[in-house]
Amino acid sequence: MNSPHSDTTTDGIRVQAAAEYLAQDNLPPEFAAADHGNKPHFVFRYKITLTNVGDSTARLLARHWIIVDSDGRREDVRGRGVVGEFPKLLPGESHSYLSYCPLPTKWGTMEGSYTFEREDGKRFVVAIGRFFLVPQAPPLRLESPSR
Repeated sequence: MNSPHSDTTTDGIRVQAAAEYLAQDNLPPEFAAADHGNKPHFVFRYKITLTNVGDSTARLLARHWIIVDSDGRREDVRGRGVVGEFPKLLPGESHSYLSYCPLPTKWGTMEGSYTFEREDGKRFVVAIGRFFLVPQAPPLRLESPSR
């Protein structure tokens, strides 16, 4: 079976992405208390690990997510940084973070891009390979995020 996770490298920045389904009794407070009407609501936790495998420092500036549910509905999410941070990666350094994606359907996909900037001011776009939001995905390893 192919992995539901992704692992891509663009311009010296490696992006590893994985997601897991959260059962209703494991939801974080912001989702457990939310009123979603009569529609079923599925929440996935995802982990991203960014690693600078290149030879120059880069800082993450922005993100663009493309989220598609199993009914084909697409949502584009753009914003500055990731979870309120703008990680700077020296060559060889990694940064991991966790976030959440609610869906109205039982499965979907996520993919997108990050905008990074080199120390000389040059900006470049790093691909986030498609990964799957599916209930049967293997659980995430939740080791402490590295800085």
